[in-house]
Amino acid sequence: MSGVRYRLVVRLTPADVGQRVVIRWRLPQPEPGATMTDVLGILEDYGDNSFTVRKASGQLVVIPRERALAGKVVPTAPPRRRPRRRPKP
Repeated sequence: MSGVRYRLVVRLTPADVGQRVVIRWRLPQPEPGATMTDVLGILEDYGDNSFTVRKASGQLVVIPRERALAGKVVPTAPPRRRPRRRPKP
């Protein structure tokens, strides 16, 4: 182990609703080998007890505040690149 420690802070405010965010949170019933996960999407609601994030798939994820470990606003997704065309032989 490298000995590097990271400070986990939720840096979200009600003003961030509508922004693209990432939140790392503890799963309620961890899967084997996984106790945390990240959700990336648009912050739909900043409530007293939870955050609601809409993923790109349209799925709404409600994260209880006591399970949120870290969160921040992130830049918008870069535009998709066109697939490369293969050169003609």
